[in-house]
Amino acid sequence: MRWVALLPLHGNFESIPILRNATRHIAGRPLFAWVLEQAIASGCFDTIYVITDSSVEIRKKISDEFPAADKTIEVLDYSAVKDDDSMDSALLEFQQRIPFDVVCLVQAASPLTRAEDFRAAKHKFLSENLDSLLTAVQSKRFFWTPAGAPVDHDPRKRPVPKDIEGYLVENGAFYLTGAKSLRDHGCRLGGHIGIHEMAAEAAIEVIDEAAWTAVEQLLLKQNRISAKARTSQVKVLVLDVDGTLTDAGMYYGPAGEALKKFNTRDAHGLQLLRENGISVCVISSEDSPAVAARMKKLRIDEYYPGVQNKLPLLLELAQRWGISLQNIGYVGDDLTDLKCLSRVGSAFCPADAVPEILRQVHYVCKHSGGHGAVREVCDLILQSSETTPYRSAEAEAYL
Repeated sequence: MRWVALLPLHGNFESIPILRNATRHIAGRPLFAWVLEQAIASGCFDTIYVITDSSVEIRKKISDEFPAADKTIEVLDYSAVKDDDSMDSALLEFQQRIPFDVVCLVQAASPLTRAEDFRAAKHKFLSENLDSLLTAVQSKRFFWTPAGAPVDHDPRKRPVPKDIEGYLVENGAFYLTGAKSLRDHGCRLGGHIGIHEMAAEAAIEVIDEAAWTAVEQLLLKQNRISAKARTSQVKVLVLDVDGTLTDAGMYYGPAGEALKKFNTRDAHGLQLLRENGISVCVISSEDSPAVAARMKKLRIDEYYPGVQNKLPLLLELAQRWGISLQNIGYVGDDLTDLKCLSRVGSAFCPADAVPEILRQVHYVCKHSGGHGAVREVCDLILQSSETTPYRSAEAEAYL
């Protein structure tokens, strides 16, 4: 069976103004990237089609976020779609263009959707021989009509909430539709319909600024809770220098030359990463002979000094390395690192980073810059690998 996913990023398909720009950043990433990442990670789909009226911009955004997924994602231009076209009519037009057995309509407005949701829904669809499926969340509330009449309960004998059977409320996260059902019924739901129940927080759909703020906080919290798990995905660790590899101090000798203090524990941690197949890259806004000498000592070839705007370089490097931004770890302490930290899969900072950085990252180190923060990050990454024997910083011989 050929399973495909369809993610509409077309303003004409959205009646909600806030969703007309799915490239707007939420919790550091474009809105659409959250659910697209999970759809890819689920492994459920042969191809994921993104339909848009801004194909050039969307292709660039997708390339930045998922540089290694070019064989999984295909962008289709739907610029000719009329304003009054429904999503079901777009599905029917899509069916005329792309062959499939089952299509999954995915909504960018539901960034809390997880890969496990796609997998569980696919299993249910197949095991129960369904024609279509919708997602929903459970609600155990007392419902009333606008006229003040109770719905399915007696106000004189109100049950304890936990004893209420409740309802499943459609949340619009995604839909599964068989090709035959779509042809027969002309819409995404028909025939033998099933329901995949999602977690309670998935009830929030990004439909206004209040919902946007609530979902953003949930995503940030989710990222911080899963910080240690995320480190297992790191393939390249990118580092700032001043305030990260050093204590941000600058020491001047009699001749006026600037000296910087590095931590040997950090150096050995970076060596251990490379021994275990994780690359190291250093990007600095300064161009210092002292730093260049240290990079040569550490045999770090991916060293880029004097970079004031670091994000374009990071995006270029990700393309060259052939990895997703989600496979990059980044350690930084100041505002020049903020954009990079907001885009990578694992963002770290020293304990003494500036407040804007502390609020953005997934993990705040116990140590300060130049005092073991980088080694702490290295240890986290090494601990997250099942195949890597962990050795603490205190047990290592230092460079």
